[in-house]
This record gives sequence, C-alpha cells and structure tokens, in this order.
Amino acid sequence: MPMRPAPIRSALLLAALALAAGCNEEPAAGPTVEVPSGRTLSLIDVITNAPGPEGAAARFRFLAPDLSADDVESSAADMQVLCDSFALERVAGMVPEPQQIIITFMSAAVPFGEAAPDVLQFFESYRIENGVCVWEVF
Repeated sequence: MPMRPAPIRSALLLAALALAAGCNEEPAAGPTVEVPSGRTLSLIDVITNAPGPEGAAARFRFLAPDLSADDVESSAADMQVLCDSFALERVAGMVPEPQQIIITFMSAAVPFGEAAPDVLQFFESYRIENGVCVWEVF
C-alpha cells in the first residue's frame, strides 16, 4: 500500500482531531437531581483537573434552566444539600483528595472556564470537615 505524502497525512489527522473535538462541545446531560427548593437539576460535569484556591478541588456543575436572580437564597440551601448528599459520596477515593467542593448552578450549559455574561451562574465553595461540607466564602 503506497504511503501518502506527509502533508496529506497531517491534514487528515488534523481534520479527524477537529471532528472529534467538535463532538464534545455540548456537555452530556448527566443524572437529574431534585433539591429541596423543588427544582430539578441535571449534572453537566465534574471537573477535578483544575485546582481551586485551596488546592485540589472537585467542581460539580449543574444545569438549572429556570434559574433567576431571585433564587439566590434557595440555591444556597440547595447547594448545601447537594454537597452533603451528592458530592461527598462521589469524592471519596479521588486522587488527589479534594480540599474543596465547588457547586455551580447555571441557567445554560457553559464550557468550563469560558466567560458567558448572558448566563446566570451561582457558585458556592465548601471544605470537607469530619465527613460534612462546611460552607466557605468563595
């Protein structure tokens, strides 16, 4: 079988990589979770490869489609429940062990690290202490 010239092989490889990267632009919808406010959230992703202010962090990012600015207090209560009942069991055994759990609610899915001024997002940060989530100022 004849070998293709290097520039053609490189172009094919780049095209294949671009196509594969395009497949991951929309986050996959994860499990849905009901929270005390009555809102149903979808887990977008869990990010563990970006350190937080206190070192290793586990970020749990949730889609909350009807999120509004009036939901600040109920979201804070929902995030505490999610940290204690959803995130803690999922960080057990992670390496490195997270020093922080960060819970994010967003009104639309946004790729991690990208600015989206038109998307409402709430964040809360917790340290893990004696098997519970302790809220920290973020």
